[in-house]
Amino acid sequence: MEIVLLGTGSADGWPNPFCTCASCNAAHASGDIRGQSGALLDGQLLIDCGPEIPRAAVRHGHRLDRVHTLLFTHAHPDHLGPAALLFRHWAHRTEPLHIVGPPAVIAECEPWIGPSDPVSLSAVGLGDQLRIADYTVRVLAATHEGPAIGPAVLYDITAADRTRLLYAADTGPLSGETLAQLAGADFDFALIEETFGDHLTHHTDHLDLRTFPLTLAELRRNQAVTDATQVVAIHLSHHNPPIHALSSRLAAWGVLVLPDGTILRSSDPLTPPARPHRTLILGGARSGKSALAESLVLDRPVVTYVATADERPGDAEWEERLARHRSRRPDHWSTIETKDLVGVLRGATEDDVLLIDCLTLWLTRMMDEANAWNGELDLVDKHIAELADAWVATSAQVVAVSNEVGWGVVPETASGRLFRDVHGRLNSIIAAISDEVTLVVAGRAVPMVQR
Repeated sequence: MEIVLLGTGSADGWPNPFCTCASCNAAHASGDIRGQSGALLDGQLLIDCGPEIPRAAVRHGHRLDRVHTLLFTHAHPDHLGPAALLFRHWAHRTEPLHIVGPPAVIAECEPWIGPSDPVSLSAVGLGDQLRIADYTVRVLAATHEGPAIGPAVLYDITAADRTRLLYAADTGPLSGETLAQLAGADFDFALIEETFGDHLTHHTDHLDLRTFPLTLAELRRNQAVTDATQVVAIHLSHHNPPIHALSSRLAAWGVLVLPDGTILRSSDPLTPPARPHRTLILGGARSGKSALAESLVLDRPVVTYVATADERPGDAEWEERLARHRSRRPDHWSTIETKDLVGVLRGATEDDVLLIDCLTLWLTRMMDEANAWNGELDLVDKHIAELADAWVATSAQVVAVSNEVGWGVVPETASGRLFRDVHGRLNSIIAAISDEVTLVVAGRAVPMVQR
């Protein structure tokens, strides 16, 4: 199978030509211009054909004269540009063309077809399975508005060489029924929309940087998407951070961000971004370090959250803080509340994903346990050395959070200054043996490159 990404942008593309936001300004400056989403399979099957798609095909060096089927997901105007049928008529094409889509699509296309045009129309419903030339196509429910534009659908497409593609634009989080129908699909390629970035209160049937990885986790849990699947984010908009930042964030989930015009081939697959084995996230209070750490593993089908905080009966502020952390964890995550990080790391397997939050509270408990606040650090140093050994030896994917405590005012007490110094040493030791270290400042992730 050969897939040409004729467009990877949202309805208004990226950048929006009327917008001067930071994301659009960065796209203008870099020349990374994205048109409305659509894909061409093997030069023969066109998935979605919005107003920009015919010209995008020409711009990227492709003709549409061999296209025998137009496969539409729904009737929103960025996915359905029926004027393309008029362009084809003007070119005097005599080959049969088959238009497939939900009923609303068929109704929109009918007025654009000339009486002698060799064009046939097929309305599809949810659950249909079609044989289109050398392709088997399953029609599944998207989560995207209502029957006036569809109902909107996803397509599960298998080519003659058994290459399998999931095309999922536009949609919000997938329904349980759709997920069940996709179970075990083991897709080679998955083109999945990610429209709204960090804008999480859009109240639309689209995915964002919270719901996208959670949807990916569901697809991974039911083996629709595996580690071998090439997942590409499409339907991207300026609600996302600038493309370099978005690419970095999606890479953490094994997802590619590719420019318009990219060609994906089953015979020459791209390498998904590699995941770091051990990641340390540093930051000050309320910097966003915990939220970043959680986001890095949101796409994983199974995650163990290792909470090192102890209970403080009667401390309402502390309980509220813990409750806020708990409320952010997805339902499918399991939680271990423990100070035995060494035991957890040593007992984990290569299939485990651990999120440790945080090393600061662990160190506090180790110093309490050793009665080390007077400066007797031998036992604390032993605990740190054991943690470092376990961190190096673990076969699990692990992300740990730690506070950067050395940038504030000098603590008034000797015990406060002692903790600051020991904590700085702990961070340095774990950072030196981590595959990736990130500092979070004001919600911005700053990669720490070792030189």
